[in-house]
Amino acid sequence: MERLVAVWFAELGVERSDGSALREFSHFLEALGELCPFVDPLRRGLCVFPMRAPQRFYRTEQAVLDVLDEIVQRCALPSPRVGVAQGVFSAEAAARRDRVVPPEESERFRRTLPIEELIPRDVAVTLRRLGVSSVGGFADLPRTRVAERFSALVVDLHRVAQGERSEAPGQRDAGLTRALTRESHDTRGVDEQLGFFGQRGAREERALAAAWRVRSRLGVDGVLVASLGPGRAPEDRNHLVPFDAPLAGSSGNAPWPGRLGSPTPVRTPRHPLPVTLVDAAGLPVYVGSRGSLSADPVRLETGGGDWRDVVWCAGPWPSIERWWATPQRRAHLQILTERDEAYLLRAQEGCWWLAGIYD
Repeated sequence: MERLVAVWFAELGVERSDGSALREFSHFLEALGELCPFVDPLRRGLCVFPMRAPQRFYRTEQAVLDVLDEIVQRCALPSPRVGVAQGVFSAEAAARRDRVVPPEESERFRRTLPIEELIPRDVAVTLRRLGVSSVGGFADLPRTRVAERFSALVVDLHRVAQGERSEAPGQRDAGLTRALTRESHDTRGVDEQLGFFGQRGAREERALAAAWRVRSRLGVDGVLVASLGPGRAPEDRNHLVPFDAPLAGSSGNAPWPGRLGSPTPVRTPRHPLPVTLVDAAGLPVYVGSRGSLSADPVRLETGGGDWRDVVWCAGPWPSIERWWATPQRRAHLQILTERDEAYLLRAQEGCWWLAGIYD
C-alpha cells in the first residue's frame, strides 16, 4: 500500500459566502504541483499525494514536509494538519491527528483507530454493543459473519479495516473535480487573439466567419489551430486543437524543470526529420555523456545534400526523463546558419533531428 501525505485545511472544508474557500484551495493545489504533480484532492480542504516521488528528490520525508510548509506560507494559508501513513484512509486519520506514522507502525496505527472513524454511526453503535470498539477489532471479525449481518458497504469497509483497500467508500467528494475545474476556468479565463488595438478588426471577423463556414462543412476537426500545452520541449508542447476550443492560460501548467526557455519555435515537424551535423573535419558532432558537444558544429545538412554553414549555436541542453522506468535521454541545440535560418535540433539515440524552426 502506497505511503501518502494528507494535507487537511479545516477552515477550507466549508465554503464561504464569497466562494473564497474553494478558490484558495484551488490555488494551493496548483502551488503544490511544484512539490509533486500527482496531487489528489479528496474533499474540500483535503488532498493527498504520494511521498515516494518527492522523497526521492529531497532525500528525506522531513525535507518534503519542510517544502510543503513553505508552499503553505507562500499561499498565505493557515497551517494545515498534515499526516503521513499507508493508504488514503490511514493518511487522513493521521492528518486529523497531525501525525507522521512510521512505516513499521502503519498496521498498528490503523487497527487502534476508533471504529467511528471508519463505520457509519448507526452501524458503529451496533458494533460497540457487540464489543467491537476499534478498527482492528472490526478487522478481526470473519468476513462471512460481516456479510451475513451487514450491507455490502460495511463489507467494503471491512476490507479497508483489514488493509485490503486503501480508500474507504464515501471518503471522496465526486463533485469536487468539477468544481475545481470550473473555478480554474473562471480564474484563468479563455485566451483570445485580438486585433492590434485590443479588439477584432474587419480582417479578423472575415477570417472567423470563413473558419466557421469550413467547420460547419467539415466537422469539429475540420479546422485546427496551434496550441501550446505542457511539456519540456517544443515538440512535446505544440498541439493542434479544434478551432474555437477554449485555451487555458499557461499559468495553470504544472512546473516542468528543465523546460526550454523562450522563444518557442514557430514550426515543429509533425514527424521527426533527420539532419546531419558535422565539425570542421567533417566528422559527426555528438553529445557526450557529460552533456557537452564533441566539437563545435560547422556545417548542417537538412536533407537532399543541401549543406549550410553554421555561424552560431547555443546549448546543448540535455534532459533525462522517465528515469524511474525506461529513461528517455535527449538534448536540444539552437543553430543559426549563414542564410539567417534558425533551427532547434534534438539529439536522441545517437542521431540529430529537426525539432523546430524559428521565424
